[in-house]
Amino acid sequence: MTCPYIGRFAPSPSGPLHFGSLIAALGSYLQARARQGRWLVRIEDIDPPREMPGAADQILAQLEHYGLRWDGEVLWQSQRHEAYRAALDKLMQNGMSYYCTCHRSRIQQIGGYYDGDCRYRQRRPHNAAIRLKVDHPIRQFFDQRRGVIVCEPALAQEDFIIHRRDGLFAYNLAVVVDDHFQGITEVVRGADLIEPTVRQITLFQQAGWQAPHWLHLPLALNADGNKLSKQNHAAALPDGDPRFTLCQALRFLGQAVPEGVEDTTVETLLNTAVAQWDITSIPVNDAQNGLVATTAFSNDSH
Repeated sequence: MTCPYIGRFAPSPSGPLHFGSLIAALGSYLQARARQGRWLVRIEDIDPPREMPGAADQILAQLEHYGLRWDGEVLWQSQRHEAYRAALDKLMQNGMSYYCTCHRSRIQQIGGYYDGDCRYRQRRPHNAAIRLKVDHPIRQFFDQRRGVIVCEPALAQEDFIIHRRDGLFAYNLAVVVDDHFQGITEVVRGADLIEPTVRQITLFQQAGWQAPHWLHLPLALNADGNKLSKQNHAAALPDGDPRFTLCQALRFLGQAVPEGVEDTTVETLLNTAVAQWDITSIPVNDAQNGLVATTAFSNDSH
């Protein structure tokens, strides 16, 4: 029996959504709807120093404005600390993790990857991070669009942090616990998150959970060749007519755009996009911002 498809979009509230965020949201939405599946939204608010007040509510309002309506209730990571703590405790009890007091400066001095120095030193919890013991590293995985992706050996076998020294839960731990909890069957997200995928698969396996499938979308880049991001001060999505920006995003993803967009509704536009969705047309290379600007509608249309 085939499990029902469940996808998700999981932004961090460090700022409003921008065009690069829309690519990830739209791609995951279309993949879920084309598979007659559910599309969930999770707010990854576990890093308060990086969060912007009001950003989470703004993100949800932006998704609704662009017609990307989710199923069920929004999951907030800030309300999931007990689940993350339970996962940490189980890994520690099973001898799969350990306390580490090494500083980032030392790791940079030895080449950037952790060498397991604290693995057998029985460090105390005070002022220490927690690392996963990676005894059976995942060296490659299959991406639904890109095929087999082989990981750099040093990254694959590194004992990585699952609980930070400052007391915050690490991204890799929280995302795996929540993907398992929500029953996510496929993760569709930007190609900037290819690197942590092998770590997340490793954590899924060591926790005894089934890992989802993976589909990484191309990144929109600015004129300097850097990905559009909140850290790079990418402009927030326009709050005017969403249809034209949705068409830009569809073209960026290699998808057909129906004619007469100005005479249709956002709902109809998205329904047509779902019916025509084709992951084999998604580009595998990241694109310069100029590619976005050459689409039929520019940001000046809003």
